[in-house]
Amino acid sequence: MTVGTSSAPGARGVPRPSAARHDDLTGLGIDPDELADGLVVADEHGQVICFNAAAERITAVRAADALGQRLEKALPLEDLEGRRWWQLTDPYGGLVIRVRQPERNLLLPGGHEVLVTARYVRSEPLGPVRRVVVSLRDTEARRRTERSHAELIATVAHELRSPLTSVKGFTATLLAKWERFTDDQKRLMLETVDADANRVTRLIAELLDISRIDSGRLELRRQPVDIGAAVGRHIQAYVAAGQLADRFMLRVEQPLPDLWADPDKVDQVLSNLLENAVRHGEGTVTIDVTASASPREGEETGTSVTVSDEGPGIPEESMNRVFTRFWRGSKRGGTGLGLYIVKGIVEAHGGTITVGRAPGGGAEFRFMLPVGTPAYLQ
Repeated sequence: MTVGTSSAPGARGVPRPSAARHDDLTGLGIDPDELADGLVVADEHGQVICFNAAAERITAVRAADALGQRLEKALPLEDLEGRRWWQLTDPYGGLVIRVRQPERNLLLPGGHEVLVTARYVRSEPLGPVRRVVVSLRDTEARRRTERSHAELIATVAHELRSPLTSVKGFTATLLAKWERFTDDQKRLMLETVDADANRVTRLIAELLDISRIDSGRLELRRQPVDIGAAVGRHIQAYVAAGQLADRFMLRVEQPLPDLWADPDKVDQVLSNLLENAVRHGEGTVTIDVTASASPREGEETGTSVTVSDEGPGIPEESMNRVFTRFWRGSKRGGTGLGLYIVKGIVEAHGGTITVGRAPGGGAEFRFMLPVGTPAYLQ
């Protein structure tokens, strides 16, 4: 395999300059242009002999212009204090015990920030540098992650401050002035403390779920699930809490395929979708449970659950943000994490979830789960 033989932009199929010098770079059979990260390689004389497509994209420098140039000219990096990086590190004339440069944030001309890692390849320990291999990575994805983490911390701090202030205030008041309050006043304060403690507990549970979803460690304990009965239990809980029974319409198509899923996680999905419909929607909340095509390849049947209301619905421009962190459909409270968690749970089951406009004009959430039948029952 010849490394770096793919063409420059606009000239696919035409060998790059100095392509014949690339044959000894790798025997892995991988074209450098197939790499996701930028790859720049300089030879023992400091001349660039490989400049892949990702490096072109990140640096906005054409490979045809970089190949054959001195490394410091083809890749004029500076540190965050404005010092020229290659003069500072001196890869060819520096300490002979060095084999690498750890990842650093460096600047390209124009102030574009990139993550750079370098490897010094020597023919023998303490020998001269034969190759300098530089890996480039754009910082935008990392910045998005960092912004997301910062937003999460800020949201959590904000959401915790209110209930904890309330808990602290009421408990301090009761401890200091217990005899001055009537039993009814004490009960009211303790009920408020209890409700705020529950709010903190829910937030911590959401954070743990997000951590497990983001790290791919969300565990599922699959069991047979009667999803129609599960929806019925949630409706009964709302009616017992004061909602009118005729606000809910449950339609279950029979027969349904046997569904194997984590019952607690399915309850969490149903609870969140129904709470959104009750809190943010209007009119009748309709829940349809039907058999459907399985969202997972290799299975024929699955189970579909649709929750819709007759409220104002979700604006068209917000549809693509509904399942992102911190999205709130209204100003009626909530952390904005629930639907993000719902999507993570559904996808962990191998399912899909979508949002749209209901026939009555409100919001319509539909999730589909594969039947998930264990292999020993198939």
